[in-house]
Amino acid sequence: MAKYSFEFKQMVVNEYLNGKGSYETLARKHGISSNTRIKEWVANFERFGAVSLMRSRQKKVYTFEFKLHVVELYLTSELSFKELALQVGMTDPATITRWVQDYRAAGPEALKPKKKGRKRTMDKEKIIREIENGDSQEQKELLKQLQEENLRLRIENAFLKEARRLRLEEEALLRKQRESSTASEENSN
Repeated sequence: MAKYSFEFKQMVVNEYLNGKGSYETLARKHGISSNTRIKEWVANFERFGAVSLMRSRQKKVYTFEFKLHVVELYLTSELSFKELALQVGMTDPATITRWVQDYRAAGPEALKPKKKGRKRTMDKEKIIREIENGDSQEQKELLKQLQEENLRLRIENAFLKEARRLRLEEEALLRKQRESSTASEENSN
């Protein structure tokens, strides 16, 4: 996607508003890939002024409530993404498109802000020491439950590994039998 300067956008918008060409002719004249881009520039300019043509260097952060409100507006109204963006004061309809797609895929939880960075890790021994040193009976009970679950998962894992090993051995044996039977048939012919 080509980035256009503020001055270039303003010049194209002014040409359109002064009647020097249609969206299509201005797109061809200035080598803009789509006339839709000019339509967006003009609509944003008319609604928000020249500021809307500037590239923002700051990432705009929207609250969960605002995102949910906008998505619900889109789903309950007949507005297009572009019309809705103009109505709620946004200059980029693609942001609303992404919110709606996320909402449809994973529900409202997809609109909540995500934590940045890597999860903090603690070694197992430190966690166990903290729980054992805790005064609470709940913590000791939690540790016991976790140890039992860990043992259960180890047993399940060992069982599945053994089942896989036996299945592979059986498949190898069947392959060997097929090979020997086809070899004996070829020798008899």
